Formats: sequence, C-alpha cells, structure tokens
Amino acid sequence: MTSAPCMWMRGGTSKGGFFLAADLPAETEARDAFLLRAMGSPDPRQIDGMGGGDPLTSKVAVVSKSERKGVDVDYLFLQVFVDQAIVTDAQNCGNMLAGVGPFAIERSLVAATGDETKVAIFMVNTSQVAVATCRTPGGLPTYEGEARIDGAPGTASPVPLEFRDTAGSSCGALLPTGRPVDMIDGVACTLIDNGMPCVVFKATDVGATGYEDRDTLDSWTSLKTRIEAIRLKAGPMMNLGDVKDKSVPKMMLVAPPAQGGAVTVRSFIPHRAHATIGVLGAVSVATACLVEGSPAAEVAVIPEGSPKTLSVEHPTGEMSCVLTLDAKGQVATSALLRTARKLMDGTIFA
Repeated sequence: MTSAPCMWMRGGTSKGGFFLAADLPAETEARDAFLLRAMGSPDPRQIDGMGGGDPLTSKVAVVSKSERKGVDVDYLFLQVFVDQAIVTDAQNCGNMLAGVGPFAIERSLVAATGDETKVAIFMVNTSQVAVATCRTPGGLPTYEGEARIDGAPGTASPVPLEFRDTAGSSCGALLPTGRPVDMIDGVACTLIDNGMPCVVFKATDVGATGYEDRDTLDSWTSLKTRIEAIRLKAGPMMNLGDVKDKSVPKMMLVAPPAQGGAVTVRSFIPHRAHATIGVLGAVSVATACLVEGSPAAEVAVIPEGSPKTLSVEHPTGEMSCVLTLDAKGQVATSALLRTARKLMDGTIFA
C-alpha cells in the first residue's frame, strides 16, 4: 500500500491524520509500516513525512461506523513515535478525540441532526464512551466560532466532550494499587487512571518547582532520568506490565496553583515535557486532587460545591475540568471544552 485518503486535523492541542479504518491495511504490521512512512518516522525532524517532529503532531485517529448499541462511531488512537519505529495503541488521546465527531460527519458516518449534532464515540483503546457535541449548521461541521482554548491560537467552534465511565479504563481501577499514595524511590506518588494512566507527585519531591517552562524541563537530563526510573517501577504496579517501550503512564509533576486555578501541572508524555497537558491526563490529575491524602490534594485549591470545576494550569495556560460526584463523593462524570479544525483533505503517500 502506497497511498490512502486522509484528513489532517487539529484536535485540541494536538494534530494528526484522520483515516477511515477501511482505508488502511487490516493487518496491524502493514498498517503501522504505512503510518511510519506517512509520518516520516523514525527521524527527529520527520522530514520525509507529515509529522511535525513532536509527539503532539505525530498522531493518528482511525474511525469506523460502530455496531455497538447507542454508539455512532469507533475511534482507535495511534501514537506514532517520532524518533523510533513504534506505533502504539497503549493510550487514548482526548485532544484528537475532539476531531472525531466532525470527521465522522464529514465522511457521512453520522448524519447531522440540526444546528448541533451529538456524536457518541467508542474509544477502542480503553473501551469507554465519550459524547462530542458538534455545531452543524446546514448539515455540515463548522470550524469557525468563538471558543478559545489555551495551547491553540485564535478561536474556533466549540466541541464539548463528556466522558463516561473512564475510571480504570486502562489499569482496571481508578487507583490500581488500591492506595491513594505509593512510595517509589522515596517519592510519594498517586497511581491513578481516570481515562489516562498517570503517576502524580509533587514537583518539589524530585527537585523541581513545578513552574519551569518546557525547554527547561526537556533539557534537564538528571530530572528526566529520575522520573523515568519512577515510571518504570510504576508500570507493573498499575497493571501495565513493562512500560519501557510504552507511552504510558504519563508523569505529572504538581504544584500549588499560580494563576488562580486549582493546581499547576508539568507533564511528561512520557519522555518529553508536554507544551500543555493532555485532555484525559488533565482529567486524571483533577481527579487526583479529590483523592484524600494524595500529593495533588496537598497542593490543590479545591472549589466548593458540585459539580466541581477544576482549572488545571499548564505551561501555556489552563484546562478546566468539570467533575460531577456521586453520592459517595466519587467522580461520576467528567467534561471539558475542546476545539478542532480541518486542515487538509486529500491523499497521503507513503
């Protein structure tokens, strides 16, 4: 296979290729080989492909009509490594998720229902469902609008995302060890999975402040080595097995809020510092802030009432997570606002 129809989209603060499943090879090895060539991996600049030399711009969404009751489409997320010949489905991506609804409507997998169309999306990576609300005046998605998200310039049409039953989606439980705190290499960590497996710990416990910029963190070799040692030990504890060649768990350094939010986060995804924070990573961190006795709870400022809107501060702004609690005080649903934009629709060659 040397070419395939493809739509390139920005979803949230990520960017990548959106494919119909039927347009890619059915066999995993052939599919992955095609995507590596299409992105230009492995190469730090991805100069011979469409990738942008960054994990945030080397992503793929594979979408198909769903046969599941109450679900419109199935969405498989694939992370194409930049400088390694690896394509992995070990995680989800809530940013690319923002483009799935508009793409499904564009490709006639879902019919518009009026000025707004709700698209129920089964996230294949984690076997969970999210609902995206897309503006569809005239029966087609519009990408123009007034919504603004940090980490993406300008404004666009809003794409609210509601996540359902995400707790333990990859690890089997919200807290896979059953404990709010685990000590790993002398660092108090919360191992948590509310849609994205994360290891959450205080930035000060590994010698950082939590307010560093991305370049500083990316060039801090000794810090990254220490964080990776913690990650490799956390993986088996989170029922993820050997995570040496996996993109999860994500590593989340937390600190008190600096801009009036709930908590400040610097995340590694997992070996490079994130320019912002992943959608489901933000949900998992916000949830950790509500876990009594956790490192995140110790530094966070929690708003009153329910639902609770927690502003998660990151290097280029903030992401607000809306968490509703059940009668036991546990997180029942989570929602947040993303945007998406169609960049190109055509044929990609590999």
